[in-house]
Amino acid sequence: MRDFFSLIDFPVINKLAFLTLILTMLLDTGLGLTVQQIWEPLRNLRLIFLSLVANFILVPIFVYLLLLVMPLNEPIKIAFSIMAVAAGPPVLPKLAQLVNGNIAFSAGLMMVMMALTAVYMPIALPLLLQGVQLNPWDIVKPLLSLMLIPLAIGLMIKARYNALAVTIQPLMRQISGKALLLGLATSLVLQFDSLIDLIKTGAFLAIAGFIVVSYTLGYLLGGPHFDTRRTLAVGTAQRNIAAALLTAGSNFDDPSIVSVIVVTSLSMFVFIRLLARQSVAGIEQPEVS
Repeated sequence: MRDFFSLIDFPVINKLAFLTLILTMLLDTGLGLTVQQIWEPLRNLRLIFLSLVANFILVPIFVYLLLLVMPLNEPIKIAFSIMAVAAGPPVLPKLAQLVNGNIAFSAGLMMVMMALTAVYMPIALPLLLQGVQLNPWDIVKPLLSLMLIPLAIGLMIKARYNALAVTIQPLMRQISGKALLLGLATSLVLQFDSLIDLIKTGAFLAIAGFIVVSYTLGYLLGGPHFDTRRTLAVGTAQRNIAAALLTAGSNFDDPSIVSVIVVTSLSMFVFIRLLARQSVAGIEQPEVS
């Protein structure tokens, strides 16, 4: 059995799984929406303003205070600081779908937050961490190529070939679901030792606090409707791991920083699913029109 597992290239499978997840998820989102449907929720300026406040002001402030209070080692502090300023998870439409959120709002909010992250991170992160230099284009480039392009392709197919969009959208959804499971499973294998180390150091308490507080901030500021509350809650708790990993890999030599980001992001997803499932099943009641 060990010989069998030694033949599996888990890092390659992990990267391919998450790449497939992002591409198929954004194609799925584009195939099911129109530009008008994405734009419509963004016209609620109050909701967008509160969403940005939650992600770009309140979460970084909370992380700053958290790191002052908790005795964490330097790699964990650096990882948390990076994630604090990396908003706009590329999997937000998938998370919104999983928690019965507002898919159109999630797609529009994702694009707004990703664009702002490219500007915000190079300014905010050096204030938290001395000696960090960031090139905004290094953050924008993968966001454009891996996220906005497949979304635009899906929207174009939906606008011009609706019958084709209806046909292939379920396939994209199935593939993204399987890619998500494969990505999570391989991440668990690759980061198992780091996971044990985080448990030993007590860092999981900080991770749990970060997730619960971020989720709560998003939920409270998500407006009067349950679907936008759920969407902003998961979109605030789950950070932009693509931008976070890019920043960590290009500015720090310590591989444990990357491990902390991956393990924390994986833990975020698990906690988000538990919290979201509880809110959908018991805490929230359907809206009455």
